[in-house]
Amino acid sequence: MNRTFWNLLLVSPAILGLSSVVSAAAIAAEAPATAEANQLATAQSSESKIAEIVGEIVAEPVAAAPAAPEKLALNNSVEAAQTPVVNEADAEKLASIEAETSEAALQTTPQTTLQTTGSDIELAAPSAPTSAAAATEPLTAAGTAESSPQASDLAVQISPTDTAGKIEVPAVASTPATTPATTPATKVEIAQTVPAGMGGPIVPVAPQALPAQPSGTMSQVTSVTQLSDVRPTDWAFQALQSLVERYSCIVGYPDGTYRGNRALTRYEFAAGVNACLDQITQLIGSTGNLVTKDDLAILQRLQEEFAAELATLRGRVDGLEARTAELEANQFSTTTKLAGEAIFAVSDTFGDPIQARDANGNHIRDRDDQTVTNFGYRVRLNLLTSFTGRDLLRTRLQAVNVANYGASTATGTNMARLAFDGEEGSQFTLDELYYRFPVGPATVFVGPKGLDLDEIAETVTPFNSTGTGAISRFGVRNPAVFRGPQGAGASLTFNLGALRATAGYLAGDSDAPNPADGRGVFDGSFSALGQIGFFSRPFDLAFTYTHKYNRAGDVGIMGGTGSSLANRPFGQATTQADNYGVQVNFKPSRRFQIGGWYGYTKAEQLRGGGNDATIQNGAITLALADFGRQGNLLGFVFGVPPKVTESDVARNRNTSYHLEGFYRFQVNDFISVTPGVYVIMNPEHNEENKDIWVGLLRTTFSF
Repeated sequence: MNRTFWNLLLVSPAILGLSSVVSAAAIAAEAPATAEANQLATAQSSESKIAEIVGEIVAEPVAAAPAAPEKLALNNSVEAAQTPVVNEADAEKLASIEAETSEAALQTTPQTTLQTTGSDIELAAPSAPTSAAAATEPLTAAGTAESSPQASDLAVQISPTDTAGKIEVPAVASTPATTPATTPATKVEIAQTVPAGMGGPIVPVAPQALPAQPSGTMSQVTSVTQLSDVRPTDWAFQALQSLVERYSCIVGYPDGTYRGNRALTRYEFAAGVNACLDQITQLIGSTGNLVTKDDLAILQRLQEEFAAELATLRGRVDGLEARTAELEANQFSTTTKLAGEAIFAVSDTFGDPIQARDANGNHIRDRDDQTVTNFGYRVRLNLLTSFTGRDLLRTRLQAVNVANYGASTATGTNMARLAFDGEEGSQFTLDELYYRFPVGPATVFVGPKGLDLDEIAETVTPFNSTGTGAISRFGVRNPAVFRGPQGAGASLTFNLGALRATAGYLAGDSDAPNPADGRGVFDGSFSALGQIGFFSRPFDLAFTYTHKYNRAGDVGIMGGTGSSLANRPFGQATTQADNYGVQVNFKPSRRFQIGGWYGYTKAEQLRGGGNDATIQNGAITLALADFGRQGNLLGFVFGVPPKVTESDVARNRNTSYHLEGFYRFQVNDFISVTPGVYVIMNPEHNEENKDIWVGLLRTTFSF
């Protein structure tokens, strides 16, 4: 025992390096004192542990300690109170221990005492003799004999059921026995229990198990005061303060919390140790005074212990870097993304077309169904470019070849048109080009091509999509205010919480780039829109006004929906119209929406007469989202297409009804199949015309 004791003193600097991982004061404070037999057994176990540690370390000469030996704690600044010996018998067992070192190197004190406190064993070399009464004085509670964890304590969180004991070894002093009794003894703490798989002593941080809290993205902090859930009264406050302000290797959550009670994984611990080691290495290289070599040795040992986990993390990072580099090398653009849509459309109409009439309105001849089943397509390639992350430059290329059932060679009425149609010779053409960007609380749209009324203002309907919404042209949105001359212009939308206000001016696609007289941005056909909307979770409501001007030869007030008379109440004469619309959509739940719209138009003939006409339309919509499975949509539309109710020239005397139903089946995130059908009763608002049925099978690919 004598040789073991003094060999330990000779290598106390090395043991001091191991002490930086200890912060078990809180655990020790709760440990009750045990019986004398258990104390002596613990002392023997601790003595054996010291012998194993010392046996692996090469002893080095130790000079005589100063006259007032200082107590070595983890922070080298706070003294721990000494506890009295347990009893006189224990002292006698160790009284015969003598030093076996050179007299020239050091002097020993006349008496060595052994203390045991629960799981703590303290070897103390007091500098003054103690009386027998003091030797038999009751053992002081461990909670009063130990100091709280300090700023330089290094704690590693493990299972809260693990326990640890401490062995306190006195420093060698060359002072005589008459040294005042108040002189503190050097204290070295060594963990006695080691978790399985660890290469060195690890002491529990928290005194009890606490529920884990969710982790999240962390951000670097420079002061412990930035962590809102850390208080100066917390038992680990000084340790945390040292790691934050001294080593700068602690991070917090974005909400300003540290969540010190959350359980950590071995990966998180490995990453944390590695970060602290890198920071400490940098500090040593720059100053050499902030971190001791013993601290570095402890961290290096921990790094070696978690080498496998660190290698796994590095491998993952290297893999991500390689994939990122490959993507960057092969990407089309650093600012542009491609979003595409392809539609396959199989459709046909059933029923007799509109009857041909002479100038007096009399039937010329009856005609049979003029259409057959056809297979069309539409492909759109959208190049979405953002320069700031909040703006959008949209460039769309389109190729389309879908039957137009409004042609005289088909049904002869616009009421039968599909939501998408047209023929562009199977050539890709520029269909849309505009730029959207924020200005404070407002959003600005500006573009020379394809900027539509329904893009600059909210349509307040769940069916406003030609690829995934309603299957008929009328069923997509209110034609009175969202169809008309459009394509080139600008708009401004103010976002005021639930309220939104929009103002916009759009010139016709064909007129805007034309410099000829009567064309251009302001002299050709145009639409001027204003809207105020209220948008909330239970319902959406919007009031819209659109002023339309159609130059001679370019008249189409209702945008190709409703009766022919509603689109051209005065033929191809120059016409202007004031259009008013109200749209509403109630959303009692995410899966059930019911709404609709009403449109009122007052048209005026500007040249060739001062004739007026009134046009009205309306619809009710029902949307059942996730019907059958998530992503599916069952939709219904019932309404009256645009109709001339009053006119100085001619009006529609009967009423047509539009009834539509479709079911969008979402195969996956990229493919949907939509079968649907709609019927036009009394086409062209004429009860003499037979009903027209239109069937469509639409398959939409999004990529």
